[in-house]
Amino acid sequence: MKGLNNKIVMITGATAGIGRATATRFYQEGARLCLVDINPDPSLNEAFPERMDFIQADVSGAEGLARCAAYAAEVGLDVLINNAGITRDASIAKMTMEQWDAVINVNLTAVFRLSQMAAAHMKAQGSGVILNAASVVAHYGNFGQANYVATKAGVIGLTKTLAKELGKYSIRVNAVAPGFIKTEMVAKMPEKVLAVMEEKAPLRRLGRPDEIAAAYAFLASDDAAFISGTTLNVDGGIILG
Repeated sequence: MKGLNNKIVMITGATAGIGRATATRFYQEGARLCLVDINPDPSLNEAFPERMDFIQADVSGAEGLARCAAYAAEVGLDVLINNAGITRDASIAKMTMEQWDAVINVNLTAVFRLSQMAAAHMKAQGSGVILNAASVVAHYGNFGQANYVATKAGVIGLTKTLAKELGKYSIRVNAVAPGFIKTEMVAKMPEKVLAVMEEKAPLRRLGRPDEIAAAYAFLASDDAAFISGTTLNVDGGIILG
């Protein structure tokens, strides 16, 4: 992809699944990585022997935000990928406030706060890219995921608003909405549910993490220089119903 070599790219939720695949793709493109995750992973140093820094942080907390901001101030920041996300599923009748707040804090509030931090830095340098993790369930809802769906719908709205506010500073803001992807999170779902999802998708399969990583790489690159405020569905066509 054009323009990713030597770019400083911060990826949250970076040690597994889509985050890890995204880190791998950007590393292959020559970017310098700042990987952020609540869980350390010793294999990161082997996978990314150079051009990689790791921040162990809970992105939903003030301390985690401060660590990320300190890194941007000291090293720089060209691309922020708000990938971190969690689920705490329950039907609306059984969902607790703890479950609701946990998902809102990580999947939406942290996206806002990190984007706010990144925007301040990017405005000063006159360029930047912010990419947010949405989901196709934001478009049609999902049983037992009122909290998760609310955050992903919120991310889409936030993405559009930030694109409008930050465009004059040459900062592009987009979102990627994955369908059902073969990650640890999806693997916890019942097999019969996954089978139904595969059948519903016109491509008749689940997606791979590297396919989401490719979408992030494209949107961060100069090839997408005139794309902002959009949500790219990477879902095998499942959104078609």
